[in-house]
Amino acid sequence: MATTSFLRLLFFLLLSPLPSLSATSPYLSPTTFFRNYEKMLSTFKVFIYAPQKPFDFTTPPSSSFHDALLHSPFLTTDPEEAHLFFVPFAHNISTRALARLVRELRGAFPYWNRTLGADHFFIHPTGIDFSADRNILELKKNSVQISTFPTISGRFIPHKDLTLPPAIHHRDHALAGAPGNRTAPFLGYMKLDGKTELGMVKELKLDGEFLIESQPLDHLGNIKSSKFCLFFHGGDVSWLGEAMAWGCVPVVIVDRPIQDLPLMGVLNWSEMTFLVGSSGGATGLKELLRGVAEEDYQRMSRSCAAAAQHLAWNAELKPYDAFHMVMYQLWLRRHAVRYARREEKSLCWKHILVK
Repeated sequence: MATTSFLRLLFFLLLSPLPSLSATSPYLSPTTFFRNYEKMLSTFKVFIYAPQKPFDFTTPPSSSFHDALLHSPFLTTDPEEAHLFFVPFAHNISTRALARLVRELRGAFPYWNRTLGADHFFIHPTGIDFSADRNILELKKNSVQISTFPTISGRFIPHKDLTLPPAIHHRDHALAGAPGNRTAPFLGYMKLDGKTELGMVKELKLDGEFLIESQPLDHLGNIKSSKFCLFFHGGDVSWLGEAMAWGCVPVVIVDRPIQDLPLMGVLNWSEMTFLVGSSGGATGLKELLRGVAEEDYQRMSRSCAAAAQHLAWNAELKPYDAFHMVMYQLWLRRHAVRYARREEKSLCWKHILVK
């Protein structure tokens, strides 16, 4: 069954056009990405430990990823051929139960102790916190954590952990509909989530160049009518991929450095988005956006549209979609090297990215 699924996927991949390699390419390293992606398809294997009891993943992205993994050719029932090991557990598991789970894996299987968990990964919507317990500490500091974007501050370790793209299931015509040379009557659009209300928002509501709505009657129309789409980091980012599909350049309002954007190791987010602090208020934001040269804006808009396919979760898997991109990032982490100095009773980690 797995062989049939792989051949079907490979056949579809051969018939599918490669993502853009033009001057507006959204990738950090296009050549490396496409070469490694094909290697990943043909070689990558994941072994899943059987959960202690049945449970459901509670967020659409994590549920989509888990369901896709279970029906993908990446899955293996032979742990000896696995590159990585998936440790499934419920999001509301207690600290004591999680520590016991890792301890039991350590005792029942030889794989954890080989790297102290560095070739293991797990899913937790908000990311797990640090703990004095040795088992959770190894899980947190060594294993790859997959959380939902955005992750709670302090619970994401850059270059090791991953975030899942927000679960927007794109319609095909939306992905194909982003114009090549985009014009829009409004400078910015923000869909309020009812949780985040800053003084900046109140000011933007009074500015005719911005669309600020909590329950928009025409959400898609607002996206298509705006040059920039505004998001609060920690707010509702579920429509990030939808905005990008239509070439609306994301502006993430955040007052600290962030490194948890989806697909950070693949996409060149600095060419597709702005990270803006709230201290400048509406005036500072408007000055920044109006100061973007038209040529630069059009390039960013086209890059957003080209990258949108990688943020799409599909019921029927497609090459280069969100599931395959997350798997690709995991594949890059398959050669994990763990360094431990036992006398210090501390752990650190390093990942070698094979290109």
